Amino acid sequence: MKCPFCKHSDTQVIDSRESEEGDSIRRRRRCLSCEKRFTTYETVELRMPQVVKQNGNRAEFDPDKLRKSFRLALHKRPVATEQVEAAIDQVTQQVFAQGEREIESSEIGGMVMEELRKLDKVAFIRFASVYEGFEDVGDFADAIKALSKSPRRNRPVAH
Repeated sequence: MKCPFCKHSDTQVIDSRESEEGDSIRRRRRCLSCEKRFTTYETVELRMPQVVKQNGNRAEFDPDKLRKSFRLALHKRPVATEQVEAAIDQVTQQVFAQGEREIESSEIGGMVMEELRKLDKVAFIRFASVYEGFEDVGDFADAIKALSKSPRRNRPVAH
């Protein structure tokens, strides 16, 4: 670690303490050249993978884009904000858990579709129609048939 005062590259750690939250380490250091003391903080830097789009371009993973996709699919649907945020977190964790430097956008799209399937069937069809490029009513009918064959979860019982 370079000294911020004299730029000498040799410093000594005098004291190390973990933050109360446990997400960083505070280190008191002393420059071996000018003897001045300073503090540094060490934190974990998590890097999300690059998203490889269908056209081959690469972009940073952006949770806001993910949020926008969910918001569009769930527009005027009765799904709690907490459920939406949990789904976004789930997709983000799955992307990070891949442990790869790159991930295909289609793979993220599949993760989004799975979360939407759990949250709301109409939102799932909305997203699928754009994601899979539905071209006619038959595509919608096929998706609805496939959706109705899947196991039903959290389905309200009509009285």
